[in-house]
Amino acid sequence: MDSLYFYDPSHALPAAFAALVGLSLILHIYQNFRYRFWRVTFWMFYGALIFTTGWILRCVSSYYPSNKSLYVAQTVFIYAGPPIFSAAEYNVLGRLMYYMPMHAPFNPGRTIIFFIYLGASVESLTAAGASLYATAHGVDDSQTYITGGTLISVSLALQAVIECVFISMVALMHYSGVKAKTLPRNVRTLCIMLYGTSTFVLLRCIARAIESFSTATTTHCNGVCRLVLFHEWYLYVFEAAPMVIYTFWLNLIHPGRLLPADKNRYLDPDGVTQRIGPLWIDSRSKWEKIMDPLDFGGAMTGTSKREAFWLQPERWVPAPGGSFAQGTATNVKTASTSEEMNGGSKLIDLIPWRRDVTAV
Repeated sequence: MDSLYFYDPSHALPAAFAALVGLSLILHIYQNFRYRFWRVTFWMFYGALIFTTGWILRCVSSYYPSNKSLYVAQTVFIYAGPPIFSAAEYNVLGRLMYYMPMHAPFNPGRTIIFFIYLGASVESLTAAGASLYATAHGVDDSQTYITGGTLISVSLALQAVIECVFISMVALMHYSGVKAKTLPRNVRTLCIMLYGTSTFVLLRCIARAIESFSTATTTHCNGVCRLVLFHEWYLYVFEAAPMVIYTFWLNLIHPGRLLPADKNRYLDPDGVTQRIGPLWIDSRSKWEKIMDPLDFGGAMTGTSKREAFWLQPERWVPAPGGSFAQGTATNVKTASTSEEMNGGSKLIDLIPWRRDVTAV
């Protein structure tokens, strides 16, 4: 039988990585339920599910190296996992911006949408490219092979750019908090985690881009092309290992331990008190919001019309249940926290201005 691989694929390694990512998936499901953080880190669960499926399929494919359907499926699922992981980071950044609105450069909700749409574009290009690339692999269809490789290259380059923008926004908030001396330990820990996980995504993008450009656009496979195609370790060192570390790091420093599940809870400029706020108040006209949803113009010229509601603490009630900044709050549901949360909700419902504020 003719193998679709340029080497004898390992049976043990894909099984080991499937087990590792699967374990991380189980831990993440547990923590999402424990901290009630599904809305923020759902994509971590979904990405781990896709990635685990990819390594299981690769394990099966290693026993049937000439089976094209298995080869295509494992390629698509393994390629598809990391861009979905990145979507979890985007949601965490959005929740961090809601938590520290005084340091958020843009509307948190629209920033999340901006990143998610870009991430969806990356995922679409990745899936289409991986499918074409794997389908043409090992057969005399150079045009499909090149097209698939080009789509993968474009998706990797786009994802790398998005990650750089993402890191820049985290760094901007981090710097702003340090400068204002209002950066609590939970936010600093979260920023360090986001720097690290994004670095692993970038490392994976660079390695996969080298693979794509060296194999899909050359007529003679020498040098880097030969290193990538004829050595299985390249895949495990630069694809599997970084993403496994990524998933476990996000489990170790789960955002649900550091940020409130309720995005209405924000941190006072004092860096300690938590209050129940209006999310975001943008006083621009409807057409201004449509033409410039993130308010780039206001950010660039310093004429942003967002309302600095955090400078009016008397308007917003203190959040019950302690403070994440001091390590005295938790998202874990207990009898005492449920009573505090319900009491806080009833108090908020009685305040007239709370119903009049328009959050955008």
